Amino acid sequence: MHPANTPMPLRESATFDRHAIAEIQRAADTGIYDIRGWGAKRPLPHFDDLLFLGASMSRYPLEGYRERCDTDVVLGDRHAKHPLHLDIPITIAGMSFGALSGPAKEALGRGASAVGTSTTTGDGGMTPEERGQSKHLVYQYLPSRYGMNPDDLRAADAIEIVLGQGAKPGGGGMLLGQKINERVAAMRTLPRGIDQRSACRHPDWTGPDDLAIKILELREITNWEKPIYIKVGATRTYYDVKLAVKAGADVVVVDGMQGGTAATQDVFIEHVGIPTLAAIPQAARALKELGVHRRVQLIVSGGIRTGADVAKAMALGADAVAIGTAALIALGDNHPRYAAQYEALGSAAGYYDDFQDGRDPAGITTQDPELAARLDPVEGGRRLANYLRVLTMEAQTLARACGKSHLRNLEPEDLVALTVEAAAMARVPLAGTDWIPGAVA
Repeated sequence: MHPANTPMPLRESATFDRHAIAEIQRAADTGIYDIRGWGAKRPLPHFDDLLFLGASMSRYPLEGYRERCDTDVVLGDRHAKHPLHLDIPITIAGMSFGALSGPAKEALGRGASAVGTSTTTGDGGMTPEERGQSKHLVYQYLPSRYGMNPDDLRAADAIEIVLGQGAKPGGGGMLLGQKINERVAAMRTLPRGIDQRSACRHPDWTGPDDLAIKILELREITNWEKPIYIKVGATRTYYDVKLAVKAGADVVVVDGMQGGTAATQDVFIEHVGIPTLAAIPQAARALKELGVHRRVQLIVSGGIRTGADVAKAMALGADAVAIGTAALIALGDNHPRYAAQYEALGSAAGYYDDFQDGRDPAGITTQDPELAARLDPVEGGRRLANYLRVLTMEAQTLARACGKSHLRNLEPEDLVALTVEAAAMARVPLAGTDWIPGAVA
């Protein structure tokens, strides 16, 4: 018992914590659901729950100063006449002009080209800034068909058919009216200033057999030159990957629920899909069972931040990874130099996620010409290139420590898990044991 006049200590509810209470109050005040950008913010099993088994006695490491660890990757050599030959296995994910400013798209192209990798258009079509600065440009073919035309398909280096996105599998895109300026409206054939909702499914097929016909159509338009990617949000990954291969994909892109978005419902971001860590082994198993692992390349995205993440994704079976949110941070998103302006918007540097509003102080997720002018695409491209080089060097360092002369030689045997959940998802042993939860003896 507490002595008289001694206040009882306050105890926060685990179910109705301060965030849950604030969300209930916000919903009651406004009557609308919350829309935001970024990706899932809840703690999820992730690459940090895995560790590499570096070489000691039973394995021999490679010497970083004398022995090579190669990083190149070929994407799309299953059917395409001109597959992509990239110098590093880290690509830039699709982010649209509309969601991003013109200078941001140009900076992504500059940074990717400086290190010999690819960038991706996103919804809404191809811009001269991005095509002009991208050595390798992947054209996204989405349900909306905004900005799509055959000439741009032929001008691209690969085509990515988007069936789902990690932050919102089963949901369509969103671009609010404040970001639909004259140029965006013209590219998308939309009225200026009107909210744009993209469809959640393609209008001209209902299943993998129809998709196979669409892929043949795209191959004919591009004279069988361009690799065809199929991108899915990570949900029923094992079956989706098998169906993508059946439909004729050269490359399968799997986007986990830590993947970002420019704008969607918060309830989607936090409650739909599965973690990237859980999706990769499912995808790799599907490809292996079909006998096409490494023949149909696997690109993984959703929460890639460091060279360790890159190396772990590849050890689990990916051929390459794609980054989106991390690339924007490298350009200057959420930078402390804009701290006062983020606070004026009711946020803070490192927390800003209202990409849908078009008021980004860093000039990245905006169509406001004054804000967009803050981003120097040359400087932004240099920063992105630096970041990509660091990711690559970090991944090489870890691969050499495991005795590997190429990043693609990393394998599940090089990994252990720190938690039972991560061991079960990644299908690698719990550290210090040979136990993989759920594995058949």
